[in-house]
Amino acid sequence: MTKRALTLALAGMVAVVTTACSNDESADEGSSLMTVEVTRGDLSIRAEATGTVEPIRTIEVKSKASGEILRLHADVGDEVGPGSLLADIDPRDVQNRFNQTEADLAVAQARLEISEAQLERSDKLLEAAVITPQEHESSRLEFANSQASLVKAETNHDLAILQLNDVRIRAPVAGTIIQKSVEEGVVIQSASQNVSGGTALFLMANLKEMQVRTLVDETDMGQLASGLEAIVTVEAFPGQEFRGVVDKIEPQATVVQNVTMFPVIVSLNNSAGLLKPGMNAEVEVLIDEALDVVLVPNNAIVQTSDVGPAAMALGLNIDEMDLTQFMRGGRGGSRGGQGFAGGRGQGGRSQSQGAEAASGEGDSPPGDGQDDQGNVIAQLQELRAQVESGEISQDAMRAEMQRLGGGRGGRAARGGGADVTRASTAGTRPAVVFVMGADSVPVPRLVQMGLNDWDHTQIVMGVEAGDVLVVVGPAQLMAQQQEFQSRMMSRMGGNLFGGGMGRSGGFRPRTP
Repeated sequence: MTKRALTLALAGMVAVVTTACSNDESADEGSSLMTVEVTRGDLSIRAEATGTVEPIRTIEVKSKASGEILRLHADVGDEVGPGSLLADIDPRDVQNRFNQTEADLAVAQARLEISEAQLERSDKLLEAAVITPQEHESSRLEFANSQASLVKAETNHDLAILQLNDVRIRAPVAGTIIQKSVEEGVVIQSASQNVSGGTALFLMANLKEMQVRTLVDETDMGQLASGLEAIVTVEAFPGQEFRGVVDKIEPQATVVQNVTMFPVIVSLNNSAGLLKPGMNAEVEVLIDEALDVVLVPNNAIVQTSDVGPAAMALGLNIDEMDLTQFMRGGRGGSRGGQGFAGGRGQGGRSQSQGAEAASGEGDSPPGDGQDDQGNVIAQLQELRAQVESGEISQDAMRAEMQRLGGGRGGRAARGGGADVTRASTAGTRPAVVFVMGADSVPVPRLVQMGLNDWDHTQIVMGVEAGDVLVVVGPAQLMAQQQEFQSRMMSRMGGNLFGGGMGRSGGFRPRTP
């Protein structure tokens, strides 16, 4: 082999190795991007809390009579009706008092009959002038005293009857005995004659209706309201859900381990009798839900204010990008979705295609608001010139820019014609996602977010199921934020309202 042939062979080997290394680096660079796919599914927003199952109302059963308990007729767990006999107390004291009042009542009745007869005779003797008026008045006074004695005797007798009935303890309402505090032979104190409130015999409650008392973090209180559906689970019945309703939100907060919580009461129907007082319960309150919607993982969503650093983190050249459209879309979104031509227009475009047109992708048909956009940019440049010349202040310029920003979104939305059906964007927020293009290059796209939980976010407008999104890591984003701000300030000459922006409103390369 000649020297020239050997040289050519070595050069070819080096070229092959270099090409292979280049291909490997490109493959590694392309494969380093983390991607996720847009899907469809159900999304529900729930507030979670833990609590304890308890009866809605508990009743302490006490005795109006004092004495020894002779017999108990109920035990823990028994279901009793109103008026059911629960216990008997030694009745000897109240029985003796009852017998005495009966005797007093008989004496009072006899005394009244005698005084009444004496008054009748006194009336006749007074007519015959046999007795004096003073003697007649004495008879009348005796009759009045007899009437008063009878009333007093009757009152004492009625009271003795009530006291005799009080020695038989009965259930005040229907319910279940959940606690028994006494046993037979115990001497109890009367609840009406003792300053301590007397001795509690039983604790009963209606277990057909239960409640769960939970503590909810104050961050979720703005979304809770009475009447919301709640799902309760207990460890005793894994996999079984009990449906409840938020009955009340107490106004006084409770601080638990430096966390402000509010008591929330969830009512449950326990007609099956499965729930018992004292069970630990997990409560999920359904705040809102969206069924069969477009879902995107949260880590694939970028705020509109971070679209520049995110693009730099993905290796995109922001000098060739129009970033102001995302900022403008963000301001419009906060006003209810202005700046989006959602729904289907005259051309039959889908929501995703409409979002592409709104974000500057693809060809824009005539009358889509580009003329209005150019006029707005010209006005912005004129405002900057007036600020530099001192004709207006920067505060006046900001106010005028806000007015222009709020108005142009509406004009752009109406540019497609009167037949355009706008998608409902009530309660939505703007954001940016990076869609993987056909050439494996991420492309930023403006979207509208709806509901979101810890994992996924509903996308109302901007992408469709099946689209592939590129994930921007939080560390990458934070690393590029400072560099992006520095580059932005350098292109504006250190002035936030200075030059450095082209007619398209984006960044243009600096010229030497």
